[in-house]
Amino acid sequence: MDITYIPLQKGFMYMTAIIDVFSRYIVGWNLSNSLDASVSIDVVKNAVEKHGKPEILNSDQGSQFTSEAYLNILKEYCIAISMDSKGRALDNIYIERFWRTIKYDYIYINPPSDGIVLYKGIQNWLEHYHYRAHQGINRKKPFELYSKVA
Repeated sequence: MDITYIPLQKGFMYMTAIIDVFSRYIVGWNLSNSLDASVSIDVVKNAVEKHGKPEILNSDQGSQFTSEAYLNILKEYCIAISMDSKGRALDNIYIERFWRTIKYDYIYINPPSDGIVLYKGIQNWLEHYHYRAHQGINRKKPFELYSKVA
């Protein structure tokens, strides 16, 4: 799980997402104009509601992920907490690669005018992302791999 900055034509937003490492399937995501921990909590709750709870949830040590409210949700769901070491972006390489892909394949070539356009665009783009072959998973499609284990 991670958060990234997304530029708009005027301003910016933050995208929070959870990736299933095995399949590269995005099991939860949302946009916000703040870095408040409540956004990360909502993404976790929605992902668990839709896909069930994971055994482990990895994140960096950002204030959203070290907040008492966030940690309590993971404990409530009995999800093991995993956090990257300080300054170790490569510990969370799968979501970092996803950020690069969505930014270079969609956002930078389709600069959104506002949050609504961005949200709808990401929603549509993810449909394509989940159904295309990925080099890192032997040219398989995230949807196919995730469907087999879900």
